[in-house]
Amino acid sequence: MQLTVYFFLGCGIFLASGYNSFSKSMEAIGKKQYQVQHGSCSYTFLLPETDNCRSSSYVSNAVQRDAPLDYDDSVQRLQLLENIMENNTQWLMKVLNQTTRLELQLLEHSLSTNKLERQISDQTNEITKLQEKNSFLEKRVLEMEDKHTLQLKSIKDEKDQLQVLVDKQNSIIEELEKQLVTATVNNSVLQKQQHDLMETVHNLLTMISTPNSAKNNFIAKEEQISFKDCAEAFKSGLTTSGIYTLTVPNTAQEKKAYCDMETGGGGWTIIQRREDGSVDFHRTWKEYKMGFGDPAGEYWLGNEFVSQLTNQKRYVLKIHLKDWEGNEAYSLYDQFSLANEESKYRIYLKGLTGTAGKISSISQPGNDFSTKDADNDKCICKCSQMLTGGWWFDACGPSNLNGMYYPLKQNNNKFNGIKWYYWKGSGYSLKATTMMIRPADF
Repeated sequence: MQLTVYFFLGCGIFLASGYNSFSKSMEAIGKKQYQVQHGSCSYTFLLPETDNCRSSSYVSNAVQRDAPLDYDDSVQRLQLLENIMENNTQWLMKVLNQTTRLELQLLEHSLSTNKLERQISDQTNEITKLQEKNSFLEKRVLEMEDKHTLQLKSIKDEKDQLQVLVDKQNSIIEELEKQLVTATVNNSVLQKQQHDLMETVHNLLTMISTPNSAKNNFIAKEEQISFKDCAEAFKSGLTTSGIYTLTVPNTAQEKKAYCDMETGGGGWTIIQRREDGSVDFHRTWKEYKMGFGDPAGEYWLGNEFVSQLTNQKRYVLKIHLKDWEGNEAYSLYDQFSLANEESKYRIYLKGLTGTAGKISSISQPGNDFSTKDADNDKCICKCSQMLTGGWWFDACGPSNLNGMYYPLKQNNNKFNGIKWYYWKGSGYSLKATTMMIRPADF
């Protein structure tokens, strides 16, 4: 930026102008020029010659020689002009300073503008790079989505194929289970027939080898109406294990029961037996009350009979257990009884010994009996329906010897199976169980 300021100082005249033509006119009348450079601006001062001032004064005096010379007035006018010149000089300095500041601000603004332009350019480049990168990532994401979609479809197809295979295998397993149950039932029938045949042969041999008086005594015992329990039959001289006729206490009703005349000295009345899964134990209240099954195989003697029997005198209860690995254990209670039907056949037990756990797997104190149609447990759920079978459930409790019968290799992790927690845990379903009672004074 080029700014030129002219100052013309004459004798009694001050003039400032920015035009070059005026400068030339000043030179024509004999003025000296003084130029000052300040930054990008230059300043030119036009000063009159001294002699010209004097001659001009003389000319003025010659023109006015008839007028009196007022020296004091000239001095005052000169002084005034000097003051004006000084003021203008100060004003000029202010203009110079202001101009310098404006130049600096303009320079700073120019630098800031350049910097801002560079920043905008850099940011534009960054945005371009990010857009390119974003486009690349979007493309990768689309490729991965397509790939994952194909993988999911492949997995779904494999799942569908596996589900079809599992359904087929389940159908095969169910059919094999039915065949196994049928074979087991047939085996039980054959065993019963074999047992009856051997007993018949044994009786015939006994009769052949026995004198007539002994024969008569034997026949009399066989034709005896019934016994109160198996202990009474044992004491009467019948020491062979088998099916005997018992009389329901205080009635004329008779019941068939299996008597164990060998275990622990004999005299045991079997009140429950599980051995092959041939009998369904998920029964009603009435069925558990009266009893069901076959005394030669799996059966439940009946809560009513056991209640009346165990309330006449003190009985002991022995529970014999077998697992699928060939191990056996037992729990023996020194005192056992069942309450009447009005009290839900509540069980009472005391004095536990044995090898099937130091803690009773039948919850104590005694619990009421529950079946699928009579929920008497202490759980908001229905334990008999959930775990199957009739039992003295607490809150579904640590035992249930009347649960579902599961064969070998299917008996693990079965919480509705035949369980005795403090021997084999909650998910192990046992192979065989027997519950037997006899008088404590036997």
